[in-house]
Formats: sequence, structure tokens, C-alpha cells
Amino acid sequence: QVQLVESGGGLVQPGESLRLSCAASGSIVSINRMGWYRQAPWKQSELVATITRALNINYADSVKGRFTISSDNAKNTVYLQMNSLKPEDKAVYYCNAQALSQYDSWGQGTQITVST
Repeated sequence: QVQLVESGGGLVQPGESLRLSCAASGSIVSINRMGWYRQAPWKQSELVATITRALNINYADSVKGRFTISSDNAKNTVYLQMNSLKPEDKAVYYCNAQALSQYDSWGQGTQITVST
């Protein structure tokens, strides 16, 4: 099994930045892809960004050019740098780790609020 611990959420004003971190432990070798999803009130969960072990990266159109996903394999940690935050980015952000078997592991979620 994989355990994921997120950090870095909070309250910011529009235009500001935040960086989320997700530290993985447990069956690290089983992980093929990690990423971030988010869920806003009254909306479905959506993919934000993913990065594979081969460093293939995918972003939601809504965050392209503003968010950057990266990984530090030595620390078993994935980051999401979020710049130019908008009120519509407000959501609970969840870290995800997907194994080659397609089994998904999830973090506990961290709240991002963008408000004046």
C-alpha cells in the first residue's frame, strides 16, 4: 500500500501563489503515476495535473501556464506549484498515486481558498 501526506494548502488572494507537496511512503516501487485532483463545492472531482515515472506530464486546460507539477524521487515527493491563482481554483486538492495495476491511493486532501 501507498500512504500519501499532503501539505501546503491555505488562503491566498487572487494572483498569489502556493505550493502543494505530497510525500509518498510504503510501496513506492509500485507507483507509476502521481498527480493532483481537486473538488470544488457542488462540482465533480477533476484532474489538475499528473506526472508519470517517465516524467510524462499532463495538465487540465484550466491550469495550463499557471500550475507546474514536479517530482523529487529522492524524497518520494510530488509538488504542485500554483501561480496566478484565481477564485475558481478554490477547492480541496487531493494527491493521487496510481500503481501499474491501476490501483489508486489518495491523500487526505488540502483546502485551497482564493479570495480577496
